[in-house]
Parts: sequence; C-alpha cells; structure tokens
Amino acid sequence: MDSMRKQSSKHSEVAGNNLRQLTQRMHETAETQPFAQDLIKGNLSKKKYATYLFNQHPQYNMLEMLGMMHNLIDVRIAPKIHADYGELWEEFNPNQPPLLPIVKDYMDYLMSIQNDPDKLMAHIYVRHLGDLSGGQIISKKVPGSGTMYKFENVKELKDKIRSRCNDSMADEANLCFDYATKLFEQMSELDI
Repeated sequence: MDSMRKQSSKHSEVAGNNLRQLTQRMHETAETQPFAQDLIKGNLSKKKYATYLFNQHPQYNMLEMLGMMHNLIDVRIAPKIHADYGELWEEFNPNQPPLLPIVKDYMDYLMSIQNDPDKLMAHIYVRHLGDLSGGQIISKKVPGSGTMYKFENVKELKDKIRSRCNDSMADEANLCFDYATKLFEQMSELDI
C-alpha cells in the first residue's frame, strides 16, 4: 500500500512538471497584450490601474472563496487588491469605475465549476502563481503601495500551489489565461 502511495505521489509530481510548458503559449498571449505590457513596464496611470484593481477584486474574491470551500487557498489576495484599489481611487471620484463585461463572464464561469476542486486549482495556479512570480517585478512599478504583490514565504507558497497541480489541469489553466487576456483587451479599450 505504501509503495502504491509513493508511486502515486511520484506520478503526481512528474505529471505536474509540464504544466508550465503546457500553458506557455496562452501565458505569452496574455503577457504580450498592450495593457499587460503597460502594467509590466509601469506605464499605467493611477486611475487606469485602480480600474484594473476594481475589476480584479471580485474575480479573486470569488475564486478564493470557492477555493476555501475545498481547502485550496493558502493566501488571500482579494483583500489586498481591495486595499490597493481604495488607496488609489478615492482621489478621482466617489463613484466606482466601470465593471468590465469579462468580469461577470468569468465569475459566472467560476460558479459553474465551484464543485470541481481540480478546475478551481488550475485557476489558482494561473492567478496566484502569477502574482507570486511576475507580480514581484510588477509590484515595484505600479502606482500606490502594491500590497497585492507582497507576501511572506514566497517560495513556500509557490511550492504549495505547484504540489496541488498536475498536467491534467492544462486545459483549465489555459482557459484562465484566456479570461485574463480578454480582461487585458477590455482594459486597453477603456479611454481613461
């Protein structure tokens, strides 16, 4: 029995080693969007970045709440996103920025997979691992405090996420990248 567990565990580790490669094309597609490039280079105004945070918050909040139902979350980013948004937006307008159509579409999709921990984990992999990796570079270039990108034990958090992933999650992770790409496209279309 123990040898079967060890083989299964080893298989899981090996099976998850290719997830990055299996999602590389969609990752690059998202990353090369004009809005994403402006984010990476630090070329966003406070107002545009705050609008982006406003649209990220409900997505992360729902994903994390659903992930908590399945004990998949080791770190909550949604409250940090909300704090970063609040820090930047109040100087512009008491009204909220626009909520982009893709946000509702993504949240509806998350609700449709709420009982599938593997699919939810694929979304956590894309979003949270991205914040723990590239987010560390972005944090130095965004307006405001950038607290959504500040973590203790980054390596440990990355390892925990990776340990719960495997190659069978590639299609779902690619779908998450597609939603991110559409958000970047809609952010680029905003005239703010």
